[in-house]
Amino acid sequence: MIDHTGVIVSDFERSKAFYEQALSAMGYALVAEFHAAVTGHTDVAGFGEPPKPDFWISRGQANRPPVHVAFRARSRAMVDAFHATALAAGGRDNGTPGLRTHYHPHYYGAFVLDPDGHNIEAVCHEAQ
Repeated sequence: MIDHTGVIVSDFERSKAFYEQALSAMGYALVAEFHAAVTGHTDVAGFGEPPKPDFWISRGQANRPPVHVAFRARSRAMVDAFHATALAAGGRDNGTPGLRTHYHPHYYGAFVLDPDGHNIEAVCHEAQ
């Protein structure tokens, strides 16, 4: 079981604003933020369903190649809302909401590239 994960971003403030807006459609919020003076290394921000962060961004040289992170959505409407919100936050479309039956019959996902090109997905596995 994965407890938390994250990505390294090149423009911390821009990415923090992007994720704060984009993930709000998934019920996520900025839950924790620690500056380099606290971590001893770099600035970090944690997002999740309060009170626990499970997705972190860190200031630094962005991951290369970019990574893929998928967030589980409770409904297809939540996937649609994530996609629209992420685009409004400055993300780039990387796959409009829809069924991806090659994964399984009910796989409904949407993909957006964050400011560093990380492939961020919302996916619902429920038959609706």
